[in-house]
Amino acid sequence: MANTHLNRIQPKHFALIRAIFEFGQLGLAANSLSMTQPAASRMLADIERMVGVPVFQRTPKGMEPTEIGAAMAKRAEIVMEEIEEAMREVDAIRRGASGTVRVGAVTGGALGYLVPAIRTLKTEARNADIHVDVAPSGPLISNLLAGQFDFILGRIPVGVDARQFTLRLARTEEMDLLVHHTHPLAHASRLDMADLRHFPWAMQGPGSPLRQAVENAFIEADTPLPTDVVNTTSLLVMIGMIATSNAIAPFSREVADLLCRQAAVSGLVRLDIAQSIIVLPYHMISLKNRQMSTLAVRLQDLVMREFSAR
Repeated sequence: MANTHLNRIQPKHFALIRAIFEFGQLGLAANSLSMTQPAASRMLADIERMVGVPVFQRTPKGMEPTEIGAAMAKRAEIVMEEIEEAMREVDAIRRGASGTVRVGAVTGGALGYLVPAIRTLKTEARNADIHVDVAPSGPLISNLLAGQFDFILGRIPVGVDARQFTLRLARTEEMDLLVHHTHPLAHASRLDMADLRHFPWAMQGPGSPLRQAVENAFIEADTPLPTDVVNTTSLLVMIGMIATSNAIAPFSREVADLLCRQAAVSGLVRLDIAQSIIVLPYHMISLKNRQMSTLAVRLQDLVMREFSAR
């Protein structure tokens, strides 16, 4: 049996085999691959030397595949399709039309800006693999530093060196206080913070920006802080508390809009309070000197466009 060197067969060899099989003429096959006929003839000789047997027979009608040649032509079709698909995928990733992006956000930023940006991105890159986490800023920053996010919408916690980040744009969150529509204060107007302190509350724990904003509102109104508080970062727990009791829960304006949009279904309404509750601004944050994929950069640009449009 002749020695074979099949492990030396390269994509260019498969391309020539496919072209000869398709056109039946060495000259036409060479032209389709932008090769000269002598170069194609030398390459075919190399292929047959590596295989150890003839791949094509030269006949008056042209090039006829041998049994082995037909098998290799069939395999060449599969190989070349895989290569072409790989190149399309590489091109899509390079253009930002495919790939993976991982992003985290505080709740208001996720609903107000990230969701619309993702919706636009998906019209451009339907096969993009997008991962979104919604969490307080502390865990978001930790995961960004650990390389789990391309960028986040959040705040830099106290004690974290801001110099290692790139901060772009700032967005202030306004808070709404939600209750069930059966709450004693549900339909009252121009409520003072003093009207709210004796009710149970469900909100994030002490030290969180949202909690600080609520407490600052009580302090500015010269009113003692509520004492009946369930501490939670879970939106579902907050919603469950206000849906089944006289509890009050603060939500970002974007979340409140979503929850109250179908008030007949959710049963949740905003309290009409005289005082605005403002949370410290959050930013678009990424790590300095870390290269992002084209897809992540595109999503970042779309979020910025949402920011500037409001």
